[in-house]
Amino acid sequence: MSTRGVVYVHSSPSAVCPHVEWAISGTLGVRANLQWTAQPEAAGQLRAECGWTGDPGTGAKLVAALKAWPMLRFEVTEEPSPGVDGERFCFAPTLGLWRARTSANGDIVVGEDQLRAIAGTARAGEAFAHRVDELLGASWDAALEPFRRAGDGAPVTWLHRVG
Repeated sequence: MSTRGVVYVHSSPSAVCPHVEWAISGTLGVRANLQWTAQPEAAGQLRAECGWTGDPGTGAKLVAALKAWPMLRFEVTEEPSPGVDGERFCFAPTLGLWRARTSANGDIVVGEDQLRAIAGTARAGEAFAHRVDELLGASWDAALEPFRRAGDGAPVTWLHRVG
């Protein structure tokens, strides 16, 4: 059983780009030659994206490899596969890592236990809304959106995990 996803490196210093490629290559077991382009939202930074296929859980392994460079801005998605939820990961230097489960159409899935925890601790409507925003990754979306828009129409490299 395999799944697929996408790695979006929204911004990376040029000196780190080869390390990003090595990290992705090491995780997938196939050489990654990404097509780097300028990131207009961050002078001197580059951006790239690549699609991947691999076993369920590969998205989390890619994130673990990329977190070695805390100056990166990146996202990793993994599509759902039979019996396994999809996932979305976002990383921004000032915010750290955010992770959520996703449905077949890419929506964030918020579990009953998460909602019960919020309902049990948030005593006012505004606090409840703030906690729901946290679950949905609103701060990461706000931080990464300008970098996402800069990648519209950029080339995508497809990589397939070996084995």
